Amino acid sequence: MAKKQEEGVLWRDRKRHLGLPLSFTVYKLKDDRLFLQQGFFTTRYEETLLYRVRDLSLRRSLWQKIFGVGSIVVTSSDKSNPYLELKNIKNTMEVKELLHDKVEEMRNKKRMRVNEMLDSPFDDDSDGDIDFDDVF
Repeated sequence: MAKKQEEGVLWRDRKRHLGLPLSFTVYKLKDDRLFLQQGFFTTRYEETLLYRVRDLSLRRSLWQKIFGVGSIVVTSSDKSNPYLELKNIKNTMEVKELLHDKVEEMRNKKRMRVNEMLDSPFDDDSDGDIDFDDVF
């Protein structure tokens, strides 16, 4: 019996060991969110809104290259989970590009922009602008 395709899921994969999907860690991408489901006895669910993503980076060690997998690190402005690592997934370049496209699409849809000064030591109230009374 074939698995039923989840509605709205653009991409789905599992954390892989030796290139095989033998884990209880599942990653899913929908139009506006990235999901992590981890664990068997105790299951943890994480969700990252795509418009909050600030940076995507890709890493592939020698062993990951041998087994055809890689890891993508998602850095976001999410307070509960600022770093999300999609470990040992297949097709890392394609997934990274898909994530990048969806992040840009959501930013444009929400009319958001990335403010590089967001974590500035001069931004005491976290509103994205420099508080000049502290600078001078």
